[in-house]
Amino acid sequence: MAEMATANHIRVVFCSVTPAFDFPWRAGLAPAPKVVALNAWIKGYAAEKGHVYVDYHSAMKDERGGLPATLSADGVHPLPAGYAIMAPLVEAGIEKALK
Repeated sequence: MAEMATANHIRVVFCSVTPAFDFPWRAGLAPAPKVVALNAWIKGYAAEKGHVYVDYHSAMKDERGGLPATLSADGVHPLPAGYAIMAPLVEAGIEKALK
C-alpha cells in the first residue's frame, strides 16, 4: 500500500503498533517483545523509504511493555485516555508528512 501511495504522490505515515503485554482472550502468547520487534521493522522501513513514523508505543507503554489500565480496559485496545495520547502524535506526524 505504501508503494502504491508513493507511486501516486500520496504521502505516507506509518504508526507503531500499540503496546500489549498479553492478550486476555489468548493468554501466554507474550506479544510485548514481538510488538517491539515489529515496530522496529516498521520504523526502519519508514526511514528507508522516506516516510513518517509515529511512535505510539513509547508514549503509551508501561513497565511491562503493555498498555496500563489507565489507557486500556483489556490491555490491548485503547480507551479515550489512550486516544488522547495518540491524537496529537498522529496529528504531528501528518503535519510533518505534508511539509
